[in-house]
Amino acid sequence: MIKERTRDMNHKLRLLASAGGLAAAAIAATPASAAGTASGTTVTNTVSLDYKVSGVDQNQVTASDSFTVDRKVNLTVAEVGSSTTSVSPGELAAVTAFTVTNTSNATLDLALSAAQAAAAHGGTDNFDVTNLRVYVDTNTNGAFDAGTDTLVSYLDQVVADASRTVFVVADIPLGRSTGDVAGVRLTASAAEATAAGSQGAAVTETSGANTAGVDTVFADTNAGSNVARDGAHFAGDDYTVLAAALTAIKSSRVISDPFNGSTNPKMIPGAVVEYCVAVSNAAGSATATNVNVSDSLPAATTYLAAFGIKVDGTVTAGSCNADGVAGGSYASGVVSGTLSNIAAGVTRTLVFQVTVN
Repeated sequence: MIKERTRDMNHKLRLLASAGGLAAAAIAATPASAAGTASGTTVTNTVSLDYKVSGVDQNQVTASDSFTVDRKVNLTVAEVGSSTTSVSPGELAAVTAFTVTNTSNATLDLALSAAQAAAAHGGTDNFDVTNLRVYVDTNTNGAFDAGTDTLVSYLDQVVADASRTVFVVADIPLGRSTGDVAGVRLTASAAEATAAGSQGAAVTETSGANTAGVDTVFADTNAGSNVARDGAHFAGDDYTVLAAALTAIKSSRVISDPFNGSTNPKMIPGAVVEYCVAVSNAAGSATATNVNVSDSLPAATTYLAAFGIKVDGTVTAGSCNADGVAGGSYASGVVSGTLSNIAAGVTRTLVFQVTVN
């Protein structure tokens, strides 16, 4: 009988000693979100012992262990898409988009900042954008809507595993050429979610040994050029300029004169002279739209209204073709006209005639 009681008590002690191990096993089996068990959660595990003495069931023995889940701080910033953003010289509110995700196991405010950076998609960063600013996708449609999306410096009360779309918006200077690149970077930094509608202080990591309360651990990695375990993360994008590259050539040819007619005419008073303005857009360029041509006539000439103005003609072997259509206007010594869109590699012309005074 004594030996049996001793065996039961030894067995009881061994089971009690294993309580911590059983608790860990129970935690491992508990489903969790991608961010993990929420910070501040109290995890309690209880072990129970059933045993007999001399074949008689005894009162159950239990033992419990509890600990508090600490805060794991992690966040990611990722470019939406995988290519550069094509822009035009002088374009206002050019948009790049990012996804900011709180992969921590606690709600955080996420401070946001945008800055000039190296090119993200190849090429060399050779200019800076202006008026750099950050907006949050207020209506969550994934597209930047001026007047709807909100200008922000932080994301408020972002719960664990939640993502927000953020837009970096900038203006492109005039005078940039096709292939020019401006890199930008969006950085998110962890801040305390102390009160809705107000950005909290920067999160700090807990130093020293584990405490009974909620400690903080930075868990961000050093992917790319990001610094590991600093409570922040960034991603880059860039703007690549696609500009029109227009050139204009103005030429003239004598059509007739009062003495020779159209046979070997000369540029004498009374002669009819035809002007051609040829506008070309270089290969690989953006389409030029609303191309307005304005030409002030020399004082020694008189506009020939009978011929009028022909626009949107073409050039063959350096000479204007007679394939333009009537258009344009003449007023106060100035010939003007608007050419149709000029795509890359296309030439369009404006043609008019004058007489020599």
